[in-house]
Amino acid sequence: MKEEVNPPSRRTFIKAAGISALSGVTIPHVFADSSETLQVAIVGTGGRGGGAAAQALSVSHPTKMVAMADVFEDKLNRSFEALSHKMRNTPEKMDVPEERRFLGFDAYKKAMDCLRPGDIVILTTPPAFRWVHFKYAIEKGLNVFMEKPVTVDGPSSKRMLELAALADKKGLKCGVGLMVRHCKGRIELHDRIQSGEIGDITMMRAYRMHGPVGSAFTEKKPEGIPEVMHQVKRFHSFLWASGGLFNDFYIHQIDETCWMKNAWPVKAHALGGRHYKKDFVDQNFDTYSVEYTFEDGTKLFFNGRTMLRAHTDMSSKVHGTKGSAVVSAAGHHPGKVATFKGHEMSREARLWAVPQPEENPYQLEWDHLVHAIVNDIPYNEVVRGVMASQVCNMGRMSAHTGTEVTFEQSLDCDHEFAPDLEHLTVDGPAPLPPFDDGTYPIPAPGITKKREYMI
Repeated sequence: MKEEVNPPSRRTFIKAAGISALSGVTIPHVFADSSETLQVAIVGTGGRGGGAAAQALSVSHPTKMVAMADVFEDKLNRSFEALSHKMRNTPEKMDVPEERRFLGFDAYKKAMDCLRPGDIVILTTPPAFRWVHFKYAIEKGLNVFMEKPVTVDGPSSKRMLELAALADKKGLKCGVGLMVRHCKGRIELHDRIQSGEIGDITMMRAYRMHGPVGSAFTEKKPEGIPEVMHQVKRFHSFLWASGGLFNDFYIHQIDETCWMKNAWPVKAHALGGRHYKKDFVDQNFDTYSVEYTFEDGTKLFFNGRTMLRAHTDMSSKVHGTKGSAVVSAAGHHPGKVATFKGHEMSREARLWAVPQPEENPYQLEWDHLVHAIVNDIPYNEVVRGVMASQVCNMGRMSAHTGTEVTFEQSLDCDHEFAPDLEHLTVDGPAPLPPFDDGTYPIPAPGITKKREYMI
């Protein structure tokens, strides 16, 4: 799928992907025959993984699941049962006998080894593992669907770009789970904004405010579970594993607004705090507020709050010289996008609104990926996924350090949260060592300014 926007600066960020040592050879394209059943394997069988798998098995082209991998047996078993139930009317789509359900940190290799070149692997583990699994998928000649975010720090962003360039050289197709980009209503909204319906964009604002979410709030590790497994299980609580709740949950609002502007911000000035943590020991703030600045000086204001009994809002808005627009009204689907004359977003001021009901973008992103695979159409969303992830890294870093952070500074920060991740073992040391009292290093804005936390 064609990239809509380029990085605002740091041109070498993109160029580095093209000259990587990984890209030193020319390799023939690999793609499926137009009538051949595409085999699918999933690595990381949690909630989003199960959703992606169901959508992969619901495209119009013949597909079937042949292998599954996870590090938690109970999670893998639940996912297998849930998928089998969803596919009960087409049981041939679930061809995953017990011997092709793999456990452990090396299970990703075993699952991908069950596929043929040109098949599809779904990568839906915590995002820290994305580059490790993506690298092996490329070696195996597999097309890839990966969930967002795709990186959690600058070093992994650079690594993912190198791998994206190699995937292009091999003719592999790569989808990234920023599904809003596939929403038909938002595609039309983007076209209307670009054609000048609301004038020149002057400001954007986005919100994600709700109660505790995912595994973002964690108490001290219980007895009987290795530290590594505890942190992987509660991955939203640890920056090394997920980029925290900031990256995993805020990326959609940040990406969709940047898309409407066709640009990425060049710097961030943010704040945030821990207000009601009590016995929680995770690394997340309860509130984040980021002022993103674009190269032309316009702003994106993002506000995130994760608190009970506070005002909720999950929307994105764009303001222009002639009017305004809703990118997301109250969540990802349905978008309920609309344009307005002026800035009072009322029914009376509405210029256009997308008809209801809307097609599900979670399914559309899979329809588009498989169409590209079957028809051998160039398709690689990884660069865009890296950019969205790195813009999140920049905003999060600004809040956690209490400093203004540019895109280049966030990219070039040498703090790799989980070096040697490919060698992680159940009983080995965890990427984030706990203190003796069972707590963990947390950000200290204004005190720890060069890194988001110190160990």
